[in-house]
Amino acid sequence: MLMAYCPPNTNIDAPGAPLSEQHYQALRDAKNGRKKIDLAIGVATFNGWSIGVFAALSALILPLSFSLSGLFVTIGLGVVAYNEFKGRAMLRLLDAKGARHLGYNQIALGGVIVVYCVWSLLAALFGPDAYAEVIAENPELGQVLGSTGELYRFIAAAVYGGAILLTVPYQALMAWYYFSRARHITNYVEQTPAWVTEFQRSAA
Repeated sequence: MLMAYCPPNTNIDAPGAPLSEQHYQALRDAKNGRKKIDLAIGVATFNGWSIGVFAALSALILPLSFSLSGLFVTIGLGVVAYNEFKGRAMLRLLDAKGARHLGYNQIALGGVIVVYCVWSLLAALFGPDAYAEVIAENPELGQVLGSTGELYRFIAAAVYGGAILLTVPYQALMAWYYFSRARHITNYVEQTPAWVTEFQRSAA
């Protein structure tokens, strides 16, 4: 008895059983073609976990030394970490909106850092002297602690001012990086067979 012959499927846009060499080649090409997207997913994963860890540490410290600025940072970092993972999930589904979501999230992170630095800097420069109580109780140490107080203000200005100067360009660069991934995703989806992208989305 002759067995029915199943000809190889040569339609690259409509896979069936069995897959042809063209289909396997399409899968290999797709894997190579989405390297920039996969890299962005890896960056978002690292950022999400890193920011999440800092948010958790801030939450642990907050009850021991409560401050409005600390509460602001804890909530801000928590929201940013959540949005980073949300954007990563969108990238894994090859949704170009995920790249824009992550870009705006980096701008938000920069905003949280800058606001905290400005808040802390103003408190250090114009807030109550941290050494005033010690000076009142120990007048003989006034001259020494007075100079120390000035040094503290100088260090605070250098640290928080420097953090602002570094944060703004770095977060702008990170935002640009994510925004630019939207074009890569759009091109990838347009140039890759639909059955390949659907398979990748189902495996995300």
